[in-house]
Amino acid sequence: MKELEERIKTDGRVLGKDVLKVDSFLNHQVDPMLMEKMGEEFYNHFKDSGINKILTVESSGIAPAVMTGLKFQVPVVFARKHKSVTLTDDLYTSEVYSFTKKTTNHISIDKRYLSSSDKVLIIDDFLANGQAVNGLNTIIEDAGATLAGIGIVIEKSFQKGRQMIDKTGTPIYSLARIKAFENGQVVFEEEDD
Repeated sequence: MKELEERIKTDGRVLGKDVLKVDSFLNHQVDPMLMEKMGEEFYNHFKDSGINKILTVESSGIAPAVMTGLKFQVPVVFARKHKSVTLTDDLYTSEVYSFTKKTTNHISIDKRYLSSSDKVLIIDDFLANGQAVNGLNTIIEDAGATLAGIGIVIEKSFQKGRQMIDKTGTPIYSLARIKAFENGQVVFEEEDD
């Protein structure tokens, strides 16, 4: 998605060797017009997959997931990272390690919102090492639901997440694929779709 790549070049900041900060339009301040276009891109790519549920992890995946759900006209469910007094039993749970935050989160989804009749599209803001996708897939499997595809806003192709997913055969579509960070600049993969 060229518009997203341009936005990353303009407003993204490379921190160290493997972190991209995009808090001006995705992770802190959200650009709703850009999110709407992302939702449309994911819809156009997966519209023939029979999707009836969108799944993400709180919090940065919620904005693109909601816009995708709007285009599909289906519910969006987000896995919670934090315990809640209202979310206590009858949960699907999994562990997700965050390399950026150096912490393990226990994510959970109320069993009422995911079932064996669901054909799920995972939407997430970043794909790096694949931990969030793996955690969500564990929950999908526990529910007996079907993983129909994975939509990623920004993929860091130089990390292992994409290769891990490719081995499963699950359809994956990333709006921006980063090949490397060189001299503080983002280098994108060439488009092959």
